[in-house]
Amino acid sequence: MSERKWEPSSSATNFKRLLDSIQNASQLVPENTSHILSLLERKILSSKRINVSMSQNITEIIINYLLNVNVKKVQEESAAAVLLALEAHSPKVIITNFWDQMKEHSLPQPNLLRTMGKLILYQGMVPYIGATWSYILPLLRKAQTEEERLGLCNVISGLAINALKHISLGNDGEEALDITKEMLSCKAGLTLRVLFNRWPLKTNSKVAEQTLSILGDLFFLISPPKLKCQICWFIPRLLILSKADVNPFYIIQCLSQLLEAVAASGSGGMNLASKLDDLVVLLSSQVTYRKGISTDSYLLQNHNMALQSFHIMTRLYHNEMAKLFLNSIDCKVVTKVTVALHIFRDVFEEVPQTTELKDEVMQTVINLIKENSKAVRLPLLQFMEKLGVCNYFTLQQGDVLINHLIKLSEIGSTSDEETRELAVDILHLVSLPRLINVLCQPMSPMAFVPLCKTATDVALKAQTLGRAPYLSSYHLNPTEYPSPQVLFVNLLISSLKPYKTKEFGTTSLCLLYALHPLNSLHPVIHFRLGQVWTRCIPNMIHILEKHTEVDFIQKEWEKRLLLFSNNTLLAISDDSWLNDLIKVIFEMIQSFTWSQQEQEMSFLYRLIGYTLRGSTDNSFVSLMLTDVLNSTQEDELERKGIGNAISIVATSHLKAVLNVLQDYSRILTDTNTSPILKLSKELQKKEWIKICNTIYTAYSRIFQEIKSDVGVQADFILSSIIDHYKNCIIEKDTDLKLNYLNSVVKLTSNLASVGYSEFFFSCKIKMVYFMMSQELVKQEPPTSISSPIRQKAMMIITNFRNLKPALQPEERKELLRACFQNIISLPPLEVMQTDMTPKESQAIANLFRDTLQALRKMLEGLVTEMPTWVQNYLEFLDTWLNSQKDHERERALWCGVRILSFTAKKHNFYTDIEFPRLGQLVKFLAILCQDHVDNISFLASQAVYSLYCIMLFKKKLDQEKKGIWEELPKKEGVYSACVFHNDTAEIAKAFAEYFTPKQLTNLVLTAMEGLIDSRAKISLASGQLMSSIMEERGKDVLKIDQIVDGIYDRLKSQLEPATRKETLQAMCALVGNNTHSVMTLLLKRPLPWEGINMELWQVFGTRRKTTINVLQFLISILEERHPKQSYKEMSFRPVAVACALCEMLSGTMCKLAVLELYPRLLLAILNHVYWVIEQNVPQNMVVYRKEGIEGKSKVFDPVSCALEAVKTMLIAAEYYGVVSYADQYRGWDLLSSPKYYYMGVIELTSGLVRNCDSNILHRVMREVKPLLYSVDERQKVMARALFVQLLWHRSVAQTLGENFLSHLIKWIHEPNLIMKEIGLRGISNLALHPGQEGTLASLLPVIQGFLKEEELVAVQAVKGLRNIICYTQGIVIQRAFCSISNQLRPLINDERDQVRISATSALSHMLHQICKFSPGPKTQKELYSFLVPLLISIQDNNLEVAKVCGRALTEWAVGIGWTSLKQTFQNTVITDHVKILEETCKCLVGTSQNHLVGKLLFQSFGFLKSPRPFIRAAAITFIGHTVMKLNVNEMHEDDVQLLLNALQDLKDDPVDSIQGLISITIKKMETAYVNSPISSGLHLRNNFRVPGFGTKKRLFKNIKSRDEKKKHVSNWSKLRHWQILSIWRSSEHGTRQADSPRSLQIFPRRIIPQKYLLNTQDLDTSVYQVQKELKIS
Repeated sequence: MSERKWEPSSSATNFKRLLDSIQNASQLVPENTSHILSLLERKILSSKRINVSMSQNITEIIINYLLNVNVKKVQEESAAAVLLALEAHSPKVIITNFWDQMKEHSLPQPNLLRTMGKLILYQGMVPYIGATWSYILPLLRKAQTEEERLGLCNVISGLAINALKHISLGNDGEEALDITKEMLSCKAGLTLRVLFNRWPLKTNSKVAEQTLSILGDLFFLISPPKLKCQICWFIPRLLILSKADVNPFYIIQCLSQLLEAVAASGSGGMNLASKLDDLVVLLSSQVTYRKGISTDSYLLQNHNMALQSFHIMTRLYHNEMAKLFLNSIDCKVVTKVTVALHIFRDVFEEVPQTTELKDEVMQTVINLIKENSKAVRLPLLQFMEKLGVCNYFTLQQGDVLINHLIKLSEIGSTSDEETRELAVDILHLVSLPRLINVLCQPMSPMAFVPLCKTATDVALKAQTLGRAPYLSSYHLNPTEYPSPQVLFVNLLISSLKPYKTKEFGTTSLCLLYALHPLNSLHPVIHFRLGQVWTRCIPNMIHILEKHTEVDFIQKEWEKRLLLFSNNTLLAISDDSWLNDLIKVIFEMIQSFTWSQQEQEMSFLYRLIGYTLRGSTDNSFVSLMLTDVLNSTQEDELERKGIGNAISIVATSHLKAVLNVLQDYSRILTDTNTSPILKLSKELQKKEWIKICNTIYTAYSRIFQEIKSDVGVQADFILSSIIDHYKNCIIEKDTDLKLNYLNSVVKLTSNLASVGYSEFFFSCKIKMVYFMMSQELVKQEPPTSISSPIRQKAMMIITNFRNLKPALQPEERKELLRACFQNIISLPPLEVMQTDMTPKESQAIANLFRDTLQALRKMLEGLVTEMPTWVQNYLEFLDTWLNSQKDHERERALWCGVRILSFTAKKHNFYTDIEFPRLGQLVKFLAILCQDHVDNISFLASQAVYSLYCIMLFKKKLDQEKKGIWEELPKKEGVYSACVFHNDTAEIAKAFAEYFTPKQLTNLVLTAMEGLIDSRAKISLASGQLMSSIMEERGKDVLKIDQIVDGIYDRLKSQLEPATRKETLQAMCALVGNNTHSVMTLLLKRPLPWEGINMELWQVFGTRRKTTINVLQFLISILEERHPKQSYKEMSFRPVAVACALCEMLSGTMCKLAVLELYPRLLLAILNHVYWVIEQNVPQNMVVYRKEGIEGKSKVFDPVSCALEAVKTMLIAAEYYGVVSYADQYRGWDLLSSPKYYYMGVIELTSGLVRNCDSNILHRVMREVKPLLYSVDERQKVMARALFVQLLWHRSVAQTLGENFLSHLIKWIHEPNLIMKEIGLRGISNLALHPGQEGTLASLLPVIQGFLKEEELVAVQAVKGLRNIICYTQGIVIQRAFCSISNQLRPLINDERDQVRISATSALSHMLHQICKFSPGPKTQKELYSFLVPLLISIQDNNLEVAKVCGRALTEWAVGIGWTSLKQTFQNTVITDHVKILEETCKCLVGTSQNHLVGKLLFQSFGFLKSPRPFIRAAAITFIGHTVMKLNVNEMHEDDVQLLLNALQDLKDDPVDSIQGLISITIKKMETAYVNSPISSGLHLRNNFRVPGFGTKKRLFKNIKSRDEKKKHVSNWSKLRHWQILSIWRSSEHGTRQADSPRSLQIFPRRIIPQKYLLNTQDLDTSVYQVQKELKIS
C-alpha cells in the first residue's frame, strides 16, 4: 500500500490550535495547560501517521515549553507523555532536538533531563543510546545542583536499562544498538568513575541514594574482566560510604548488584577474593537473627540482600567463605558466633560437602557442644538441624551430635521446652537405622521413650513416602546396624514390663508395628508377617491402654507376647533368620544374671522353643537342639529352661528330637567318644548327673510313638554283607566270588525294585568300591576273559542306579576307568580265541558279548542316574579313542555311540545336559569320520548324528522353558549318519549354532593342530572344519590372538594347496567376524610385510562381507586424530593401514565393497595422506614392496604408499578417469606437498566431478559436510577443499535446501590464507550455476578486497569476480563490470605472473560477455581505460601473459567496435609487439577523438612512474608510437610540453636501457617536428619553447590526475614544471650551438650511449631492440 503524504486538514488545524495554546502557556492556568497537553497526547496517539515536519514542530514547542516555563511536576509529566506518544512516529526527531538543546546549553534544565530519562526507555530510542550517552557523559562533570544530578541520574538509568535489555537479547539486540558492546562497557565504566570521583556521595542525600541505585545496571554493562579489575577500586569506596552518613540499604543493594554482575561471569577473580574479609564484616552487620525483623522494611531488605550476597560469595569462593565462617564460630565472642552460625546455616548448602569440610565442621560443632554455652545452644541446634539435612549424622563423629540431641530431649532434663522440642525435631533427621542402633544400646530410661517415639515417627513417615521399612531393607547392609533379630528381641524384652516409665510397652510395640508394614520388600519376610502384626499389635496396645500397672496380670501378658512371637516366627518361616535369632537370644541370656533378670531369662528360653517349633527343617532343628544341649547347664533354672525349650520343640518335631537325644545318649555311652570320660574323675559324676537330668527332663515332657523303617534295616544289611565278605576266614576262589556276586545281584535287584528312591543308603558307595576292588574285578587277568566276574560286578552296580546317594565325580571316574581298563584293553577277540576249540571260542565270544552288554547297561544306568555327565563319560574314553590300536579305538567308540544313542533316545527327560567341551568333542568325532578303518568311520558318523539329535532336543526343551513355541525345522530328517559320513563341512554347519564361544575356540585350536598332520585327508578335514566353523560362528570365537598366530605359523609350513586354501578362507572368515581383534594383530607386524602377510591381505579382498568389515576398521584408524610428530616418534599404525589397502584393493573382487564405502574411504585415505606428509619421513624409509613387471619389486616410503593407496582405491572402484586426470594435472605431486596438499585435493576432486556420476558426488558431499568445521585442521582443510570443488558440478551446487554460500562467506573472512583461497574458489564455482546471481553480485565489493592479498588468494578473487560477472544475465553485467574495473585494471600489470595472467584472462571473458550487449557510454569509458594496460602487458616477456593479452585485446576490439583492429589481433603473431602497437595506435589516432587519445596518453604517464623497468619501457614505447601517429605540429604547445615533461622525468632513470629509449623517443618527436612543412618558414627565438601554428589540437584539456582532481596543481608541481622548462631551454640553446645544420631543433637532447644514437630510419627497429634488451636485463 503506497504511503500517503500528510496534508493539513481539520486534524492539522487542531494540532496547530493546541500548539499555539502551549506556546502561550505562560498566560494560561497550569491546570489548563495540563489539559491541553493531555488533549495533544491523545490526538497524537489516535493519529496513524505524523510527518516529520509536524513532529519537529511539536517537539520544539514542547522542549521550549519545558525550558522557558516554570513547569510543575504535573505539567512536566504531561509534556513527557506527549513526547512519549510522539516518539512512536519520529524518535529521531525527538532525540535530535534534545541533542541540540544539549549543544546549545552547557547543562540542560533538570526537567528536560527528567523527560529525557523517560523517553530514552522507549524501544525506538535504541539506535540512539550510544550517541545520547556521548552527549550526557561530559555533562556529568558540569552538574552542580541536586536537581541537575538527579536529572542526569534519570537519563543514565534509562540508558543503562534500555541497553542492558537489548544486550540480553543476544546478537539481534546488539545489532539494534548504535554502539558496540565493548564501547558500551567503556562508557559505563567511565560513568562509574565520574560519579564516584566528581559527585559528593558521602552524605545522606537523594543524589547519593539515586547514584547507588543506578550503579547496578552499570555493573552489568561493564565487561566481566574490566569489572573484576575495578573491584579493588570500587569496594574500598563502598566501605568508606558505609562509614559515612549514607543509608545502608543503598550500599548493600549496590554491593549485592555488584556481586551478581561478577557472578554472572562464572568466577569471582583474585581482586574480589582479596576483599572477602571486608565484605563479610560489612554484610554481617546487616544480618539479624532476632525475631521481629519485619517491623522495619529497610532492615528486612538489608537482611535479605546481605544473605543473598553471602550466597553469591559462597558460590564463588566456597572454600574461603567456609573458612571465614568456621573461624568466626571458633571465636569466643557470643554475638559473632551466633551471627556466623545463622549465616553459615543459610548458605551451607552452597558449599561443596568435601571430606575436609565435613571434618572441620564436625570438629567445630563438637567443640561448641563441649563448651555447652546456653547463649549459643539454640543457634547451635538450628545449625545442627541443617547438618542433619545434609546427612552429617551419618558421619563417623555423628554419634556425638546424636547423643547431645538425646541428652537435650530427655524427659525432665534441665533444657527449656523450646530447646527440648527442637532437639526432638532434629532427631527426626537421623536415619532410622541410626536411631535403632542407639535404641538397642544401654541408655537412660528417660531417653528411651522420646527416642522410641522419634523412631516411630520416622518409620511412619518413610512408610507414607513409599520407602522400604527398616526390617525389609536390613539385608542390604547387615553389618553396620543392629539386625532385625536384635531389634525384635530388644523390643520384646522392653515390652515385657510395659508400664515402666508409664509408656515402655506402648512405645516399643508402636515402633515394632511401624517398622514392618504390609508392603515389605524383604526377600524372605513376606506379607504374612505384616498381616500378623496388623492383627496382633493394635490389640496388644489396646490392652495396655485399657489396663494400669495395678490391675495388670503379668503372666497373661507373657503368654500373649510368646504367642505373638510364635505367630511372627511362623510367618517368617526362614531357618537362617531363626538361626540368627537363636544366636541373639543366647547372647542376651549370657549378658543377663539370674538373680536380677530371672523373668527375662525364663522368657528367652521359652522364646527359643517357640522359635524352633516354627521351623520346617528337621536337620536344622536337630542342629539347634544339639547346641541347646551342649550349652551351659550349671544352674537348675537353666536346665529347666532347656527342658521347657525342648518340650516346646517336640510338639512339632518329635522324631528329630528323639534322634538328637538318641545320638546324644549314644555318644555318652561310647567309650571312644564320650565327653564325660575326658573330664577328671571328680567331675565325671557331676557332669553325668546334670546331662542325665536334662535328658530326663526333656523325656518327661515328650510323648511320641516311633514306627519301624525297612530302609534302616536294608542299610544295615548292606553294611553287613560287606563285612561278611571281608571277615571271611576261608580262601576266596572264583566259585566263591561268583556265588557271592550272584547273591548280591539278586539282593540288589530286589532292593532296586522296591523303589526307596528317597532313602539315603549310606553303604551304596562302599558297595561300589568293593565291587571294583582288588578282591573282585581288579583281580581279573588283563589279557583274557574267562569268568563273568566283570559282568556280575557291573550288574550289581547297575542295580544301584535308582538309589541314593548318587556317585560323586571322583567315584564315577574311578569306576569307569576300572571298567574300561579291564574290558576295552583286552586283546582282540581273535587273539583271545587262539588255540581254542570252536565251542570254547564261541563261549568266549558269548562271554565277551555279555560283558559288553553289561558294560552298556551300566553306562546307561550311570546316564540315567546323572544325565549331566554324558560328556564326562565320553572323555573317560579319550585314552582308548586316541589309541594306535584299531580294536581299542573301535571298542571305545562303540561305548561312546552307546552312551550318545541312549541319551538321544530318552526324549522325555528334562534334565539339562551340558557339553562344556562340545567343540573338542565334535572336532574329535569329525576327524574319526575320516579314519581309515571303515567300521570306526561309520561308528563315528553314528556318534555325530546321535550328538546332533541330543543338541536338537536340548534346544527344543530350552525353548519350551522360555515359552517359545516355535516350530523348528526338522533337521533330523535332513541329517543322518550317512550325511555326516566323510563330510566334515556338513558336521560343522550342523553343530555351529550349538557351540558356546569357549567351545568354538577349543574346536578351532584343536582343528588347527591337525593342519600339519602328515595324513593329507586328516589335514584337509581339519582345514575344512575350521573354515566352515569360522564361516558360521566366527564372531563368537575367543583367543583371537592365539588363533591368528597359530594360522600364521601354519601358513609358513608347506601345506597342501587344498589345505592352504581352506586355511586362508578360515582366516578370511575369522577377520570378517572379528575384524577389530584380528586387524589389531596383523597391523602390529613390522613393515615391510613378508609374503604371507600380503597373501592374507589379498584374501581379505575376495569376500564382500570381510572386505567391508576390514575397510570399516581401517577407515576408523585413518579417521583417528594423529598428532604431528617427527618420523622417529610417529605411529606406524596408519602407515600399515595404507599398506594393507594397497594390497587388499589390488584385486578385482572388491569393487562392490569399495563402492559401498567409497566416500568415507576416500576421505579417510586423503586425511592419512595429509598426516603422513606432515611427518617429514625420509624417502629412503621402505614400508611397502609391490611386485612389478618381470619380478622386479617397487618400494614405497610412507608418503608414496599413501598416494598408492589412493590410486589403488580409485582403480578398484574403476574410476580410471580420475587417476588419469590427477596424472595430467599433477594432482599426485600436489598431494605429496604439505604446502599445496589442498590444491592436490582440489585437482583430485575435479577428476571426480568430471568422471563420476552425480549420485557419487552427492554421497561425497554428505560425508564432507560434517567435517567442514572439524577441530582437526587436516580434516578441515581436506573437507573444505573437496567441498568447494564439488560445487563445480551443477547438481551438487543446486542441491535443494542447502545454503552453500553461507559457509563460503565465513571462510573468506578467516585469517588463514588457504581458507580464504578455498572460500573464493567455492564462490567462483558457485557462480558457474544459475540461481544465485543476485546474492553473488552483492559479494563483488567483498571479493574486491582480496585482490591485494597474497598471490594465490588474489588469483582466486579474480576468478571469482570473472565468474560472477560472466554468468550474470542481462544489462546488469555492465554495471557489475564498471563497479570492479578500477580494482581489476591495476592487476593487468601486476608484478606477479599468475595474477597478471588471471586478471587478463578474466578481463577477456568479461569483455566477451559484455560484447553480447551494446556497451553504453559509461561501459565504453571503462573499456577504453583497459587499452593502455593491455598494450603495456602484451609487451611482457612471458609468452603466456602475451597470449592472454592478445585474446583480451581481441575481445576489447570487438566490444569497442574496431573490427579492423580485431583482424590485426587475430592474424598477428603475439610476439610481434611492434606491429600490434603500430596498428593499435594508428587505429586510435584514426578515430579523431583527440580527447580519448589525450586521456590514454595521460593514463600512460602513470606507468612511467612504475618501479618495474619493463613497465616504464613499455609505457615509453606506447607514448612514442602514439605521438608518431599524431601530427606533432598540430598539437597545442601545452600538450607537447606536458609530453616532454613526462618523458624528461626519466632522464636520470637508473636503467641505462630506459635512458636510451627515452632519448630515442624524444629524437623521433624531434624528427617529426623538424620535418614538418610548417616549421621551415619559421624563425625561432632563443627563448622560444614550442611554437604554435594556427589552430592547435588540445589532447590534455580538462584532463587531471587524481591528485589534481582533489586539489589544484600544487606548488611543487609548478616548480617542477618551471625546472623542466629551464632545462629544456638550456638544452635547446646548447644544441643549436653544437649542431648548426639543425638550427630548427627545439627538443632537448641528452647524452646517451653510442649504440642508441641511431638515424631516423632505424628508430622503429631500435625501439624494439631496446625493449628486448631491457626485458632480458
